[in-house]
Amino acid sequence: MKRLVVLATVLALGSSVPVFAGSSCSGSSAAQATNSGDIVATASSAGNFNTLVAAVQAAGLVETLQSDGPFTVFAPTDEAFAKLPEGAVEALIADPDQLRAILLYHVVPGKVMAADVVNLNSATTAQGSDVEIMLAHGSVMINEANVTATDIETSNGVIHVIDTVIIPRG
Repeated sequence: MKRLVVLATVLALGSSVPVFAGSSCSGSSAAQATNSGDIVATASSAGNFNTLVAAVQAAGLVETLQSDGPFTVFAPTDEAFAKLPEGAVEALIADPDQLRAILLYHVVPGKVMAADVVNLNSATTAQGSDVEIMLAHGSVMINEANVTATDIETSNGVIHVIDTVIIPRG
């Protein structure tokens, strides 16, 4: 119950904090930010991924995303989660298996930098399904999500920021 209150508060507040200091807001250029922390620590300290971090905790994925990896994470911002229909986040928190599947759909095993992503048409996620990768109007898209910042390097992988929560198809 406490997690639901925290998530509801995060969604209600939204965020006006920049994604990462020095990061690019264009999907076609790399942020080149480097962080000494792992994926979870980096997302936590950014201030714009509170909902994602809370969801990772609720799904029991913290230890996984703190392990050696490497991992590529397409990380939706708090604003991306706020675009979901009302009650969706709470429903996912109540269904940890579905939440875990959706979160793992945002993770690709291995370290895939922006220069590599633009040369791909798809990538197989840790959830098992493929995400579609497209270049549209000079920006990279992962399914229906725009990549808004790239190449935030962590000790165990890389984060690419997206503006929409992607849901496995089918």
